[in-house]
Amino acid sequence: MSTTEPAFVVITGMSGAGRSTAAKALEDLGWFVIDNLPPGLLSSLAEEAGRVNMATDRVAAVVDVRSLAFTTDLNAAIKELDGRGVGVRVVFLEASDEELVRRFENVRRPHPLQGDGRLVDGIDRERGILREIRANADLVIDTSLLNVHELRKKIVSFFGGEDRPGLKVNVVSFGYKYGLPVDADLVVDCRFLPNPHWVPELRPMNGLDAPVRDYVLGQPGAKEFLDGYEEVFGVVAAGYTREGKSYATLAVGCTGGKHRSVAMSEQLGARLRERGMDVQVSHRDVGRE
Repeated sequence: MSTTEPAFVVITGMSGAGRSTAAKALEDLGWFVIDNLPPGLLSSLAEEAGRVNMATDRVAAVVDVRSLAFTTDLNAAIKELDGRGVGVRVVFLEASDEELVRRFENVRRPHPLQGDGRLVDGIDRERGILREIRANADLVIDTSLLNVHELRKKIVSFFGGEDRPGLKVNVVSFGYKYGLPVDADLVVDCRFLPNPHWVPELRPMNGLDAPVRDYVLGQPGAKEFLDGYEEVFGVVAAGYTREGKSYATLAVGCTGGKHRSVAMSEQLGARLRERGMDVQVSHRDVGRE
């Protein structure tokens, strides 16, 4: 088995956060996916994949958190595989407590860890068990504001072009008043630029419109900021690649996520593409006001 390519991807995370949707998206991309695999069987899966000459970089396992020994078992399994030269990439799906409660109530099912307690007790217990796994995950996806189609699109964007070299970068604009994206690796603040919201003719537009874009990019410091951060992120991206990190989410924020962050995200994404990076740009809060 190759020691330079990941043998497979582990999909885990909060119950109700979309693990099954992510698994189906990978299946549609031609991946071999096993659902609800106990952590102790990851090694057997790797051995079987090698025995039948399976495409080892297109194998995934969905790992469930029903065992109280989940964290220990999964960490031990990943450590064992790393010791054998088999790389594992962990994708962690999560959502806010409020959204998870809504989803469980919609399907009228209990949380697998709530026992005799409340639904929120099960969610809180699961977050505690998963804390270490989330901290060490290669990719964290917050599905709180995503429907199944949007989550599928994210999975396809991350895993649908494995033949393309380099770091995969997701640049997402957001509004601070709606909270930080929890899956962000790096956060950039554009609130030092004048706000187009206070220009009456620009207020109804967003950063995708040329007048807003030109206004934002024409402000003192805008070009210098883009120049500087492009260089900084080039250094960071090279380090991520050396450390084996395949995906990075760069969040660009302003007050409402409508004007400045949108324009700057588009420009930053274009600059990173010119450097040969695989970049997707999305705008979390446009249209939310």
